[in-house]
Amino acid sequence: MIERFRENFREEAYELLNTLESHLMHLEEDPSNSEVIAAVFRSMHTIKGSAAMFGFDQISSFTHEVESVLDLVRNGKLSFTRELTGLTLRTRDHIREMLEAGEPVSEELDRISETLMNEYRKLAGTVGQSEPKPGTKSAAKNAIVDEEHEPENTFLVRFKPNQTIFENGTNPLLLLNELKGLGDFSCIPYMDRLPELSGLDAEKCYVSWDIILTTHKGVNEIRDVFIFLEDSANIEIQVIERSDLGMDGPHKLLGQILVERGVIDRDRIETIVRSQKRLGQMLVEDAGVNPSVVQSALDEQDHLERARSRARDRVQGELAASTIRVSSEKLDQQVDLVGELVTLQARLSQSILTLGLDGQITAIAESLERLTAELRDSTMSMRMLPIGTTFSKFKRLVRDLSNELGKDIELTTDGGETELDKTVIERLNDPLIHIIRNSIDHGIEMPEKRVNDGKLRTGTIRLAAAHAGAFVQISISDNGAGLDIAKIRSRAIERGLVSKEAQLSDDEVIGLIFAPGFSTADAVTKVSGRGVGMDVVRKEIENLGGSVQIQSQQGEGMTTTLNIPLTLAIIEGLLVEIGGDRYVFPLAHVTECVELTEQMRGEHRNRRMLENRGELLPYVSLREVFEIKGDTPVIQQIVVANIENRKIGFVVDSVIGDYQTVIKSLGKVYHDARGLSGATILGDGAVALILDIPQLSQIAMNDAETSLKR
Repeated sequence: MIERFRENFREEAYELLNTLESHLMHLEEDPSNSEVIAAVFRSMHTIKGSAAMFGFDQISSFTHEVESVLDLVRNGKLSFTRELTGLTLRTRDHIREMLEAGEPVSEELDRISETLMNEYRKLAGTVGQSEPKPGTKSAAKNAIVDEEHEPENTFLVRFKPNQTIFENGTNPLLLLNELKGLGDFSCIPYMDRLPELSGLDAEKCYVSWDIILTTHKGVNEIRDVFIFLEDSANIEIQVIERSDLGMDGPHKLLGQILVERGVIDRDRIETIVRSQKRLGQMLVEDAGVNPSVVQSALDEQDHLERARSRARDRVQGELAASTIRVSSEKLDQQVDLVGELVTLQARLSQSILTLGLDGQITAIAESLERLTAELRDSTMSMRMLPIGTTFSKFKRLVRDLSNELGKDIELTTDGGETELDKTVIERLNDPLIHIIRNSIDHGIEMPEKRVNDGKLRTGTIRLAAAHAGAFVQISISDNGAGLDIAKIRSRAIERGLVSKEAQLSDDEVIGLIFAPGFSTADAVTKVSGRGVGMDVVRKEIENLGGSVQIQSQQGEGMTTTLNIPLTLAIIEGLLVEIGGDRYVFPLAHVTECVELTEQMRGEHRNRRMLENRGELLPYVSLREVFEIKGDTPVIQQIVVANIENRKIGFVVDSVIGDYQTVIKSLGKVYHDARGLSGATILGDGAVALILDIPQLSQIAMNDAETSLKR
């Protein structure tokens, strides 16, 4: 049991360390940001306390020393310098190594701990000073407290606007909404000033409110909401409880609240209580207390109990709105099961059509189809993560490599909230590392050269993500030197990739950098020069069903754009038939379908070209690509796909229609099959192959070039 808790601690600690790295990179840009400094301290504090609680005493002792220095920074006694940032980043890496090694740690790790602690002591000027090391249960208990939540106050705000408040255009409800945004909010309206309908003036305000508000904000922030109403409303604000002081105290009783408000005196309350009747009812019937006042006090009572409950939950780490941790294997298993359900539902619908069934069974099938679609979308959303979690990792990469190469480089990000399937994000890590390393080493110039060329000393790499239909578009751009077209061409000739006589456009020359082992580096370094890079990027992105585009302008920079499908598990597809077999086009690539007749084939001297919407459309016959025998229909269909902003046609026998496709792997035996990316099971139990459009488009383009040379 304890080992399971220790493993949970490790997982949470890894998340904290990732967050810590992100905060440290932010502090390097803005070292005076007190909120981020506090977040760094909290991360270290939480790791320290939790480590002690679960028996990681060496980690706890080490982080205690680090926390002491960070506390000096938090209290303004020490500046967060670049040196301290670098030291804390090294500390972050060291803690991760200690977590992975387990306790007791090796002598080597223990020696590194001592070295880092000495550096902290030297930096803080506290050599020889020490504090009691944590490790007791009480220390661990204190560490559980989530310091992100500062003590809250609960206020009673009495808002009684003048009847003429509408005349200056004020809407009291908007003010209440603004108060609601400050924290936990309860509101009780008073209607006692409301006249009979015959005497009602629609331009007058007869309502007043009691608001109970639990918030981190102070009185001044609350009063600012009513800043323009000093002459048109009566506003009273008083603290009725502090959450940090009152959460363990006795519950406030109804009579106590009314006495504190001055509604009734204590002796009268005691008299009513002795009658052994319900206090609220007696106050209204015998004491003449306004029912709205009693309701307001009851709401205050409930509100205070909710606030206390939340405060207790925070201390215990059990917030009511907390999330649960689920292993990725369980999520993957659920996606697989939902995929099977989608296939089964399709088979049911197909069977109903085949058997000609109608009536109630059809209605049931339609309801099942709707629920299956909702379950599919809900399950897929569980695997979606913001890509910003990946972006933040690369700030450390840029920092370390730029320092190593003596360059000044800044990484900026945009669109970090864009969501992608967890599996896709994991597989994006290596391609993005290759591209960023290339930008650092080949793209961004040395500071002196940038200044001589009239550029800013600091180069910039920008990571951006945005949704584009069923794809996410990720761009990595830099303002460096751009690609040297002449150098790429020269190196390609040296390696025999092209002949000296070949006439290539700039885009075709740029495409040469995707050749396996290609590199323009003059020497092998730790960063690059071994010819392993862009070919790996293209292969990995195409394995994801995506594409890579490069735009470059010499002297100004380069942009690499990755188009990535949102998910790899279930896609919308276009089902087609060729020679009695069925195939699936990923619908995200498809733009339209057009007919192809014998007459249209001969319009361009049998070259694989077709005039479509005023442009020449190259096409390829999938019958020929897959060597499918049999008679060709007189009229075929061309499925038009858009790949890297170029339209290409694929000739099929017929188009059946759209189909929700659960992707199945082809297995190791068919791993190298060109033009295919997977398979799916159809409603009738048959297997349909899923087409790899990027690979097939390359075949189409090569075929089109051959046709043009005839």
